[in-house]
Amino acid sequence: MQIQEKNLDIKKLESVIEGLLFAAGDRVSLDRISKILELDKAMAKSIISNMIYHYNNSTRGIMIREINKGYQLCTKPDVYEYIKAAFEPKQKQGISQAAFETLSIIAYHGPITKAKIEQLRGVSSDSAVAKLIDRNLVREVGRLDAPGKPLTFDVSEEFYRQFGFSSKADLPVLEMNDLILAEEMLE
Repeated sequence: MQIQEKNLDIKKLESVIEGLLFAAGDRVSLDRISKILELDKAMAKSIISNMIYHYNNSTRGIMIREINKGYQLCTKPDVYEYIKAAFEPKQKQGISQAAFETLSIIAYHGPITKAKIEQLRGVSSDSAVAKLIDRNLVREVGRLDAPGKPLTFDVSEEFYRQFGFSSKADLPVLEMNDLILAEEMLE
């Protein structure tokens, strides 16, 4: 089906984007949205940015989140308690301190091997990495071109979704004291 850019007005394009994001349920890349609508990326991004602004400044229960060069339709955090009550999700066990440490290392240094994670932490990280993979916060992204071809790990889209980041660029900047402490731990 050919979509003619000149035949669609902005409201219609917003409607189509909203429908795409709703139907997908997960992140849809800007490239894919642009191709489907036969728009250049700048125009598609401009329309989506306008939609994000309007969703964020309305009383609607939904919003569009930018996640790793893509977009997803999500519920707003302030309606969480109502959704929780409606669906009664089973409680997930919290993440241990070791898993948080491992997740932080992967977020800031990924893609990274398990050996490098263990070097930075000073202890075995097999269990923490396995739990983070089970929780879909970390994923295997490939193998290092080195002896033994060790697996490399990086954060997943679920990490960005759960922690509210669009990309690694949104991670908090570490203070100099944090870096000095980390370096002292390595010595």
